[in-house]
Amino acid sequence: MIRLLIADDHAAVRAGLVLICSGADDLEVVGEAADGAEAVELATRLRPDVVLMDIRMPRLDGIAATKKLAGVADVLILTTYGSDAHVFDALAAGAAGFLLKDTDAEALLEAVRTVARGDGLISPSVTRALIAEFGRHRPPPSAAPDLSALTARERQVLDLLGNGLSNAEIARRLGMAEATVKTHVSRILSKLDLRSRVQAAILARDLSQ
Repeated sequence: MIRLLIADDHAAVRAGLVLICSGADDLEVVGEAADGAEAVELATRLRPDVVLMDIRMPRLDGIAATKKLAGVADVLILTTYGSDAHVFDALAAGAAGFLLKDTDAEALLEAVRTVARGDGLISPSVTRALIAEFGRHRPPPSAAPDLSALTARERQVLDLLGNGLSNAEIARRLGMAEATVKTHVSRILSKLDLRSRVQAAILARDLSQ
C-alpha cells in the first residue's frame, strides 16, 4: 500500500482528493492537512510515502513545506497555478512531481504511484515552462557540483536519469534490482546535495551538453 497525505486549504478539494485516492486499492490516505505547517507536522509524524501538496496555503505555503520535507516524504505538487516560477520553485524545493488540478482522476492516481516508485513526474502542460525557466536560472559552469564523489555505477545511473529513464528502465538497462537503483539515486542526491531526482536529471542533461 502507498501511504498518502493530502494537503490543501480548501476542504471541498481535500474531500474530493480523498475520495479519488481512497478508491484505489493500492493507496491509503493516512492524513489530511489544511496548510503547509500542518502538512509538515503530520508528515513528520505519520511518515507517508507521498504528500500531495497544494502551493497556495496559509501559515506555510506548499513550496516552503516541500523544502522542510526533504528526506521525510516525496512531494507531488498539485495546483491550479502553472506559471514558470511556480514550476521552477517547486522542483528547486525538492518536489518529485508537478501536476495541475485539471488532471483527470486516473492520471492523478498514476502520478502518485510514479512518485512512490521513486520516479519523477512533470505535467506535460508545464514542461515547456520548466525548460524555459531553467534556462534563465542556469548556474554558471563554475557552480557545477564535483562528481568525483560518485562511484562509477552512480555516475551511470546519473547519466541514465538525464536521459529520462525511470528506475525500472535503469534497472533493466544495468541488470540490477529496481530497489538497488533507488538506493543509488538516494546516494547521488545526498552526495551532490540535490533535493530530488528531477534536479539530478536536469543536472545530468546540463553536464552532457
